[in-house]
Amino acid sequence: MQTVKIPVSLDPVRAATSKMSYEGVVPGKQLKRLNEVCAGDCSDVTVSLECGVDLQGIVYLKGKAVTELTLICQRCMTLFTTEVTVEFCFSPCKTQTEIDELPDAYDPIECNEIGEIRLHQLIEDELIVAMPVIPMHDDVNCNMGSQDMSVGEIEPAQEERPNPFAVLEKLKSK
Repeated sequence: MQTVKIPVSLDPVRAATSKMSYEGVVPGKQLKRLNEVCAGDCSDVTVSLECGVDLQGIVYLKGKAVTELTLICQRCMTLFTTEVTVEFCFSPCKTQTEIDELPDAYDPIECNEIGEIRLHQLIEDELIVAMPVIPMHDDVNCNMGSQDMSVGEIEPAQEERPNPFAVLEKLKSK
C-alpha cells in the first residue's frame, strides 16, 4: 500500500472486486464545508481505505480518517486545536429494499448516476458529524477551567414578603 492522494470519486463495486486499498491524504483546503465550521483551516486529512466484498457478497468501503481542527473554546473563547478521528464502514445501495436488508455493521451509501461515490464529500460529512457539539479545552488547559461563569447581571435577592398564612398560625395557637 502506497501513500497517495485519495481519489475524489470512486466506483465502489469495481474497487471492491479489485480489493483496492488506499492510504493517503485529502487536502484540507478542498473541504470547504468543514473549513466553514472551524475557526481556522483544517489540516490535511489522513485517510486509510479498504474496499472489498464480505462473505455475504456485500460490497463495502471500510476506513479511517484523522485530522486536526482549530476550534473556539466555548468556555474561554480562545482558539485551540483538537484531533478528530472517524471510522466508517459503508456499502453502496440502490433500492430501499437493499437498505432494509443491509446488516447493522454497514451504513448505506448512495451512488451517483454513473455508479460512483464522492469520496471526499463522504469523508467531509463524517468529520463534520464527529466534531464536538460544544468545543472546549480540557479543564487543565482552559483559562477559565472549571470556574463558575455567569453571563449578564444577576438581580439582587428581593426582600422577604410577609407570609400570607401568618394569620392562620396565630389562630391555630389560640
